[in-house]
Amino acid sequence: MKQSIIIILTILFLSSPLLAQEGWELTTTEKTNYVPTCVANGRIGIVPDVHPFRTRQVVLNHVFDRAGAYDISRVLSGINPFNLKVCVDGEEISLGNSDRWEQSLNMKEAALHTSLRYGKNATVNYSIQALRNMPYGGLMQVTVQANKDLKLDVSNCIVTPENYNDVRSLYRMMRDLDARMPVFQTTADSPYGAQELAAASGFIFEGERPDLTQDTNNPYQSTLSFSVELKKGQSYTFSLFGAVCSSRDFNDPYGESERVVVFAQREGAQRLVQKHQEAWSRLWESDIIIEGDLESQRDVRFALYNLYSYQRGDSDLSTAPMGLSAPGYNGHIFWDAELWMYPPLLLLQPEMGRSMMNYRVDRLPKAQQKARNFGFKGAMYPWESDDSGEEATPSWCLTGVLEQHITADVGIAIWNYYRVTKDELWLKEKGWPVLKSVAEFWASRVEQNSDGSYSIVNVVGANEFAHGVTDNAFTNGSVKVVMDNAIKAAALLNQPIADDWTAIRDGIRIEQFADGTTKEHSTYKGEIIKQADVNLLAYPLNVITDEATIAKDLNYYEAKIAPEGPAMAYSIFSILHARLGNADKAFELFQRGYIPNKRAPFGVLAESAVSNNPYFATGAGGMLQAVLFGFAGLELTDTGINQQKACLPKHWKSLTITGVGVEKKTIRIEQ
Repeated sequence: MKQSIIIILTILFLSSPLLAQEGWELTTTEKTNYVPTCVANGRIGIVPDVHPFRTRQVVLNHVFDRAGAYDISRVLSGINPFNLKVCVDGEEISLGNSDRWEQSLNMKEAALHTSLRYGKNATVNYSIQALRNMPYGGLMQVTVQANKDLKLDVSNCIVTPENYNDVRSLYRMMRDLDARMPVFQTTADSPYGAQELAAASGFIFEGERPDLTQDTNNPYQSTLSFSVELKKGQSYTFSLFGAVCSSRDFNDPYGESERVVVFAQREGAQRLVQKHQEAWSRLWESDIIIEGDLESQRDVRFALYNLYSYQRGDSDLSTAPMGLSAPGYNGHIFWDAELWMYPPLLLLQPEMGRSMMNYRVDRLPKAQQKARNFGFKGAMYPWESDDSGEEATPSWCLTGVLEQHITADVGIAIWNYYRVTKDELWLKEKGWPVLKSVAEFWASRVEQNSDGSYSIVNVVGANEFAHGVTDNAFTNGSVKVVMDNAIKAAALLNQPIADDWTAIRDGIRIEQFADGTTKEHSTYKGEIIKQADVNLLAYPLNVITDEATIAKDLNYYEAKIAPEGPAMAYSIFSILHARLGNADKAFELFQRGYIPNKRAPFGVLAESAVSNNPYFATGAGGMLQAVLFGFAGLELTDTGINQQKACLPKHWKSLTITGVGVEKKTIRIEQ
């Protein structure tokens, strides 16, 4: 394999010949067993449907409602303003009366396109986008080609979830000096009153605006309609812009949703789409290009597309396991963010990485409160975090009180942000208070043994099948690393540390079997495990670096993974085999980590091979780490992003990674 070359990009991405390659579109004509791929912009996720012009729901990022006195917080599906109904000569266009149906996700432009033929009467093309440039808005564009003289009746329905309260719909003709701008709006309260929500929509016409008719008799499904007559051969285009706002982000969500629609109407669809595409073009300056394996190229780019869709560099929010594709896991934030999604985003979109870290920084006071509540010092981050930063795990679930490695995971991620960006001011003002509090927590949490070593008693590790164990390998390894990170940060910033931090770092126990295989916890006897635990000590923790031990641990624990476990374990195995130089085995496990989880027709990832809960952004993060930190040989170090020995699958002709780190470097590896 040729020596990898690292160069700094000095040309615009738009001029790069890499854009001419294949692998930007996912196309289907399959209408059964349909699992949708959403379009999202970091604030809202719009989930389309197989049925023409419909959308299933709008998922709102970090907009939570508490579901009753004995229940937990849940992220909300918002009021949905994206539901068109198109009729030709009085008959609604549907799957049943259409043919030549095709959907295509253009990942480069972040747009889902649908085309169909309505009998012999009309040909229809429409698209839907969650606008990157307008984070609370989405756009549908429709073109109807008349194949005979016909009447076109169009209506848009704003659909409010049935459990919302105090639903009100209204239609207003906004008047300016030179224009009238029709805005249709529905407002409501969330089921348990935590949020006020508003959705507004407006049609955008390329020519003369037709007469509009509103129906607000049923506020849960209020409609705005128009009709036009087309001659044979005539093409008619219109657009629908919708905005969804909440009191989480705005003191006046009602007025803000209207203002956004008015602005969109004044801008026009063409300018909105142009700015959306420009924003995505900047994101795609950071890309992964695989030559010689089109299937892997599409799958990897689809993973990137989803992670980019779910996050923003200006939000200071994190990413839930299902991103914005569904309200799965109630929209809560887990270790999935720091351990799985964050590393590829940190490398390729450092601003998004900063948002994810600022999410934890902003909620440090609540983590400190939780530590006090449990009798500890410092900060104890929740296993499931909602917008408040308090523990949001159901109280009957032991992970909420015992899966405490999340606190170390947060601290490690904080230091990794500094490693990549070298932003010392951020570290001083934001990162250090977290690292210091995390170290203080673990110093109060560990217990010293008679031989001077340290143990951690009564935890749940990454393997959630084992409850209340002592000296869990991943938990202890994470504490070792985060204490070391805190010590380094203190030295850099000239801050004092407690006397016992170094002793805990050096003395925490990592147990082994008699043959030298790392033991998952003190009483582990070879049981089936949910996901990788011990193997995380080799990557990403780098606590175990001896290749013989890494290989021994791989051989032992690969056979222990439960079939219902999540995909990420195999990503870790793939990375470690690549680092050991086992290209064939690394590629086998890379595919095993996600191929069984792909769901028709686009290849949306489910959490496991036996589930159907898409899109599992955590799995996408694992897949991307296998490429970046396994095949490409990248590694996060205190000196920045370094490259160790690459190990490409034999049929990959080359692997190119563009836009790496704050310097936007390009890394290219050839066979």
